[in-house]
Amino acid sequence: MLKATNLTKKYGSFTALHDLNLSVNEGDIFCLLGANGAGKSTTINLFLNFIEATEGKASINSLDVDQYARETKQLLSYIPENLMLYPNLTGLENLDFFCGLRGRSYAREQLEELLKQSGLQPDFINKRVKSYSKGMRQKVGIALARAREAKVLLLDEPTSGLDPKASNEFSELLLSMKDNGVATLMATHDLFRAKDTGTHIGIMKEGVLIEQFASDDVSFQDLEKLYLKHMHN
Repeated sequence: MLKATNLTKKYGSFTALHDLNLSVNEGDIFCLLGANGAGKSTTINLFLNFIEATEGKASINSLDVDQYARETKQLLSYIPENLMLYPNLTGLENLDFFCGLRGRSYAREQLEELLKQSGLQPDFINKRVKSYSKGMRQKVGIALARAREAKVLLLDEPTSGLDPKASNEFSELLLSMKDNGVATLMATHDLFRAKDTGTHIGIMKEGVLIEQFASDDVSFQDLEKLYLKHMHN
């Protein structure tokens, strides 16, 4: 569903991403680990077609994101570290508005159900988003992905700043999306979440994917050791 082939991004003489090859299938949750500046966000932004590749290509459902920007964007939902919602609109109004932008129309009851399925407490559905915690805003993002029937989720540090309970709830939502065949690529610093939620893990350093493996193939302790070894070398 997601494929990077020799994907490279340079800014002048600086290489932000070097020769990346990875694939994410339906129902996979691929977690990219690495320090700031490792190339995780660059990878996400290339799949989103926010930036243009210097070499290689990013494809979604076998469509090149450069050549088929509109078609590929319709397949995906993106949840950044800080999801931009309208603070003076309610969660339900935000969901209705963003669905409308994508040409989708839902009855009020359907919107409420989407928000409830995404874990938003019922008494907050009709409250203004400016009163929401970060975790609640992320749930609106998941509801939007559900509403749009996204086949691909791109997540950039979605759990940073969430307390353990909210982080756990977010992981549960990702697993429910996984069960529906959604392919997820997540940039994260959270080793525990990567091991607990991810099906695959990649470790990035200075723009290079230096390791990738199935998360079941390593214990949490081994993952931590491997990660620290690469970060200190």
